[in-house]
Amino acid sequence: MTAESRTTNNSLPHQSIDMPYEFPADVTRDLPKAHGGAALQGQLKNLPEDFQVTEDLGYRASGQGEHAFLVIQKRELNTLDVVRQLAQFARIKSMSVGFAGLKDKQAISVQHFSVHLPGQPDPDWNQLNDAHCQILDTQRHHRKIRRGRLAGNQFTLTLRELHGDRVQAEKILAAIQNQGFPNYFGAQRFGWRASNLQRASNWIHGRTKKIKPEQKRMMLSAMRSHLFNQVLAARVKTGTWHTTLPGDVMLLDRTHKQFLASPPDEETIQRTQRLAIHPSGPLVGKSSHALQPTDQAAELERHILATQALQHWPTFIDQQGVKADRRALRVSVNDLTWEWRDQQTLTLNFSLPAGAYATMLIREMMVDENDDAT
Repeated sequence: MTAESRTTNNSLPHQSIDMPYEFPADVTRDLPKAHGGAALQGQLKNLPEDFQVTEDLGYRASGQGEHAFLVIQKRELNTLDVVRQLAQFARIKSMSVGFAGLKDKQAISVQHFSVHLPGQPDPDWNQLNDAHCQILDTQRHHRKIRRGRLAGNQFTLTLRELHGDRVQAEKILAAIQNQGFPNYFGAQRFGWRASNLQRASNWIHGRTKKIKPEQKRMMLSAMRSHLFNQVLAARVKTGTWHTTLPGDVMLLDRTHKQFLASPPDEETIQRTQRLAIHPSGPLVGKSSHALQPTDQAAELERHILATQALQHWPTFIDQQGVKADRRALRVSVNDLTWEWRDQQTLTLNFSLPAGAYATMLIREMMVDENDDAT
């Protein structure tokens, strides 16, 4: 990126749509924080044990059906690594293996997988057990686990080598308890060094030819996520990420239920303050069941999307047949607790709804010195 195209804030510089846009390695690094800025510097993910996540599907195996329903603990493995391993072991195609969400590689994760075995007995799944993969439970289920169909995740994170203002850090954590934190998409969504976005930009400008369906899905997802982050960043700057603007599409906490606040009444304002409902931002696409904002909220979104260097993206995404949707601008955090194990080590426990990023909570109070995305 040239010196002229760099920016010190969250507005993207103007660039001709005839040329692919060049992205910084971490497109989330300079997104504004909501609680005054990080008070600590330290390290996350020194060890896989420092990032532990347990998936909550919100339901249990039915006990019968054509799908093996596996609970697996993985260590230093991508979710897709496990999918390929299960498919190879069961001698089926990878598309016959279901999972709800992608989990970090540098972590210890407990998640669920379904394996379609119609008319077949279960193989001896325990043969897969090794230092990186442990089968915790096996049952049968009547349907495939679908992508995105989960209630949330429980996290235990350990931050090490901390230095900075511990008192201020605890004030930030208390603010997150009371107000939540901005629901940015994390850097993981955009690929290593924003590769998903860079490929998408090349695709739009005809520099990429043969694209596999999974690659196309990931690029479109990254594009929509980046645009959402720009709208949310603008609302964080103006202090309206956790309040109700006239014309906001509001989402009930941890659901996809929507209603229009035009104008917001006193009950809506109070429910927003209680974290029962949240203002939302756009996941752009073609017209769908999703409500559209009006009044002040709509004007803000139009202004942000129209002034970005990537203003032609929404039309392109629409042309790909992706349906528009809404995403909460704020994340409410359940059961957030923290404990100082020593002067430089802090352990956090909390649960987040599906689609929320634990790393976006951490960035509110700590700069991760292990972050090598840049």
